[in-house]
Amino acid sequence: MSGNPTSLTAPAGGRDSGPLSRNWRLLTAAAVAVAAGIAAPHVISSVLWISLLTQAVVDMIFATSVGLLVRQNGRISFGQAAFFGLGGYIFAVSIAREIATPELAIILAVVLPTLIAFLLGLIIARIPGVAHAMLTLAVGQAFYEVVFKWRELANGDDGMSVALPRTLFGFDSGMLQTPGSMLPIVWTILVMILVGFTLMARSPFGQLTEAIRENDERAQFIGYTTTLPRAVIYGASAFVAAVAGLLQTLYNGYISPDMFHWSLSGMALIMAIVGGPKIIWGPALGAFILFFFKDVAGDATEYWPALVGIMLIVVTLLLPEGFAGLAERTDVPLRRLRKGRAS
Repeated sequence: MSGNPTSLTAPAGGRDSGPLSRNWRLLTAAAVAVAAGIAAPHVISSVLWISLLTQAVVDMIFATSVGLLVRQNGRISFGQAAFFGLGGYIFAVSIAREIATPELAIILAVVLPTLIAFLLGLIIARIPGVAHAMLTLAVGQAFYEVVFKWRELANGDDGMSVALPRTLFGFDSGMLQTPGSMLPIVWTILVMILVGFTLMARSPFGQLTEAIRENDERAQFIGYTTTLPRAVIYGASAFVAAVAGLLQTLYNGYISPDMFHWSLSGMALIMAIVGGPKIIWGPALGAFILFFFKDVAGDATEYWPALVGIMLIVVTLLLPEGFAGLAERTDVPLRRLRKGRAS
C-alpha cells in the first residue's frame, strides 16, 4: 500500500494527477462507453450480431467477477458458477412458485447469493492455495447436484422456461428479451461494475485487500483483520456473478443445471486468464475474445476445445498479463511518442 499523500489540486507546472482528476477521467470514459453501447444497436444492422454481442457482454460480466477474486484476493475459484446459477434460479423459481413478486425476486436473486458467498467466504477465505480452489469446486458442484436431481424445484436436468411478467419496475419486460434493447442494458451494467471496481481498487479498502493478497501474515502483524476483507471481496464477486446469471435468465427465458456446472466456472477462469486478471477490465476483454474465438473455432472444427486449450497455453507462456497487459504495454510507448511530438 502506498502511503504517499495525494493532492486534489494540480501541482505547479504539472498536469493534475490527483484522485479527483483521475475519477473525472474515469467517469468521462465511462459515459463515452455507455453512449457507445446505446448507439451500437442503431449502428449494427444485423440482429444476429447484436444478439451475439449481448450474450458476450453477459459473459464479460461473469468473467469480471472471477477476475475480482484473482486481483484482490489472489485466489482462484472453480465454483463461481454456483452464484451465477443462483442468480438465475432464485429469480425463476421465485416467480414460478409465486414466492415473491417479480421485482422482489430480482432483488433476492442478487442479494441472497452475495450473502451466501460472504458467509462462505468467512470460512473459505482462511484456506489458501489448492485447498481453496477445491473447496470452491465442491461448493459449486453441491449446488449443481441439488438442482440436477431435485425435479420438483425446477424440473431437474430438463431445465425450466421462465415466463416474464408484462412489466418489471414499470418497464415493458419484452425489452429484456429483445437484443436491440437488451444490449445497451447489459453493456451499461458492465461499465458500472468496472467503474465500481476501479474506484474500490483506488480506495483504502482496495489497497488493504491488495496488501493482504501480497502478504497476509504481514497485514495481520501490523494490526489488520484479513478474513473479513477477503470475505467482502468474495461476496462482491458473487454479487457480480449473480447479476450475470440473472441477466442471462431474463434474456434467454430459460434456466438449467448447466448454469451451476464446474465447466462454466473453468471457462470463466480461462476468460480471466486470457484477458489478464491483474487488470480490472482484463477479464472482460478475455471473455469477449474467447466468446467469438469459440464461435469461429466451433464452425471450423468439432474439436474447438483443443484450440481453446492451445490458446490458453500460448497466452500463459507469451502473455502472462493477458491481452489487456499487452494493450497497456503497447499504449505506453504510444503515449510517450504523442507527448514527444506535442513538446
